Amino acid sequence: MTYHEFRQALEVFGLGERATLVQIKSRHRELVKTHHPDHGNNTDPEAIRKVNGAYEVLTTYCEGYRYCFTEEEFLEQVPEERLRRQFGWDPVWDGKEEDPQQ
Repeated sequence: MTYHEFRQALEVFGLGERATLVQIKSRHRELVKTHHPDHGNNTDPEAIRKVNGAYEVLTTYCEGYRYCFTEEEFLEQVPEERLRRQFGWDPVWDGKEEDPQQ
């Protein structure tokens, strides 16, 4: 797979820079319902081929993705924890921790 093919797959699916595997699978189901010759209004067989090809590219990429388990990446993926660490001491956030600035 090339980066160009990867970008084309994202474009077919209408995805931005970030998406979860759940979002990719959900979008695939939506597109198949829309473009399948038996169910949709679109009778162009090339459309369903593009959708399925894009799905193959995206899932292949996701299967080989190396996940990052650093604390920095965790805090980006779980913003509630980042906010709790940043403001957890504040009574508005039901803070039970000490104010780190005192």
